Amino acid sequence: MKRVPAHRSAESRGFTLVEVLVALAIVAITLGAGIKAAGALSNNAERLTEVSQAQWCADNQLTSWRLLQQQPAIGDSDFACDQLGRHYVGKLVVRPTPNPNFRRVDANVMNESGAPLVTLSTVLGR
Repeated sequence: MKRVPAHRSAESRGFTLVEVLVALAIVAITLGAGIKAAGALSNNAERLTEVSQAQWCADNQLTSWRLLQQQPAIGDSDFACDQLGRHYVGKLVVRPTPNPNFRRVDANVMNESGAPLVTLSTVLGR
């Protein structure tokens, strides 16, 4: 029976320190990438919620002018809107068109800090 040297039998029993450190580094990088991806998904969901609510505000402003069945005055005016506990500010921009019976109306909605969220446009007639 051939005898195995002592240094060979120790190697066959487990991993070296370098192998363990490399495995830990790979796991750490993978977990870091996963956490970053989860954070990005959370931020995107929050952004989608904010933009959807801002779009409702803009749509409400344009719909109210349609229901009035009159042309808004040419110029800019400010408006405010609350949706699901959030406050949005907006600007209604009314411009003439080549046909005097129609006006272009843009509803620009910003968040509380003034960052633009959404712009909806329509053409209103008499």
